[in-house]
Amino acid sequence: MKTNFLILSFILLFSSITNGQRFISAHEDSLLNLLSERNQSMGSVAVLTDGNVLYAKSFGYRETSPEKLPSDIKTHYRIGSISKMFTTVLIMQMVEKGKISLATTLDKYYPSVPNSGKITIGEMLSHRSGIHSFTNDSLYMTYYQKPMTHDQMLDIISKNKPDFEPDTKADYSNTNFYLLGLIVEKLYGKPYGEVLKNQICSKIGLSQTYYGAKTDLNKNECYSFEYINDWVKQPETDMSIPHGAGSIVSTPSDLTKFIYALFNGKLISQQSLDQMTTIKDNFGLGMLQFPYDDKKVYGHTGGIDGFSSVLCYVPEDKVAFAVCSNGTRYKLNDILLSTVNNYYGVPDKLPEFTTYAVKAEDLVKYEGVYACPDIPIKVTIKSRDGKLFGQGTDQPEIPLESTEEDVFTFQQAGIVMRFQPDNNTFILEQGGGKFTFKKE
Repeated sequence: MKTNFLILSFILLFSSITNGQRFISAHEDSLLNLLSERNQSMGSVAVLTDGNVLYAKSFGYRETSPEKLPSDIKTHYRIGSISKMFTTVLIMQMVEKGKISLATTLDKYYPSVPNSGKITIGEMLSHRSGIHSFTNDSLYMTYYQKPMTHDQMLDIISKNKPDFEPDTKADYSNTNFYLLGLIVEKLYGKPYGEVLKNQICSKIGLSQTYYGAKTDLNKNECYSFEYINDWVKQPETDMSIPHGAGSIVSTPSDLTKFIYALFNGKLISQQSLDQMTTIKDNFGLGMLQFPYDDKKVYGHTGGIDGFSSVLCYVPEDKVAFAVCSNGTRYKLNDILLSTVNNYYGVPDKLPEFTTYAVKAEDLVKYEGVYACPDIPIKVTIKSRDGKLFGQGTDQPEIPLESTEEDVFTFQQAGIVMRFQPDNNTFILEQGGGKFTFKKE
C-alpha cells in the first residue's frame, strides 16, 4: 500500500543460476539470525517445493515493549498488496461462472466513479483504468487509522479526477483493488472476509490466512516497527480502508501454499491463470513478473504500515518463496535474493554491517532543504536526538544511518547519501542512479 522514499520500484531478482537445486538450511539460519542480532530486520521466511514446505523460520519479535515477544513460524503478518492476488482469484472465479466478465464496465456497480462507463474490470485488474490511487493523496494520512464506511471511501474516490484515459497506459492504483473488493462482496453477497475463507482458504487448507482487523497479540499477530535507535512501533492502518487492495493477514508458509495452489489448478482454470500471467506494461491481472536469470518468476510485493512482504513462484521448478517482515532496515529484496540463491546453489556471502559514530552536534552541518534539477522532489534533512532524518516532498520521514564519514544510508530502500558539506551538496545513490542535490 505504501511507496518507498523518492523512487518506487518493484522487487527485482538478479543472479546467475547453477544447475543444482539444493537448500542449505544452516546458511539461511545464519542470515536470518544475523539480521535479528544486528537489529536489521524482523520477520519470517518460507520455501515450498512441489506442494511441501521445505523451510520455514521466524526471526525477531512481534512485540518489543513492555516485554519482547518472539515471533514464530505461525505469527501472522499484514501482507499489504499481496492481497491483490487473492482479490484477483475471487474475481476470476466469478468470471468462470459467468457472473461477470473482464469486459464488464465499472458503471454497472459504481457509476459515480469518473470514467466508470469506459473502465472495464480487466483494466482495473491490470492497473490500466486511470483511476487515481487514494493512497497518493496527502488527505490519506488524515484518515488511514480511522474506520471508514464504503460510502465514505466511495465519496473520496469519486471526487478524484482520473490520472489518464482508460487503457492508454498502466499505473499502479490501490483504488482499483479497493473497488474490486467491494465488487467481490456484491457478486458473492457476503463480506469479503467470509468470501476469502470459503472460496480460497477452506478449499486449499490455509488456516493462518484471513481478513485483518486491529492487531491482537493473543492471536499470534504482530505489530510493525521502524528502527530509530531502537524498534519503534508504527501506527496501524484501519483495515476497512485497504479492503481488497491490502487487507489480508497471513504467514509465509500459507502464502507459498496459496501461490502453489493457484499455479496448479486448485483455484482457477489454466485459461484464467494464463490471463493473470500475461504481462503488459509490467502488470498482469493482479500479478507481477520478476526477473531471475532466464526463469519466469511470478508473484507480488506488499507494504503497509511498517510491514513489507514478497511472494513469488517459479512454475518450471514448482518452487515458491515468501518473506514477511514487520520491521526492516535491510532490503527485503536482498533477503529474498539470498533465499532464492540458496535454493539454486548460487554462492552467497552473509552481509557485513558497518557503522560510523557521529556526534550530535556534527549533524547540524547536513541540515537543510536540498533540490535536484533531475528529480521534481525536494529533500529536507533534519537532525533530532542524535540522529539524522530525510524527508522528500509528500513522503514520510526516514531515519538515516551513518556508515562512514559524511555517508548515510537507508538500507530498506537501497538509498545512499554522500554528503559534501563544503559544497552544500549530497549525492543520492539508488537503483543504480546517482543524483546531485544542492542546498537551497
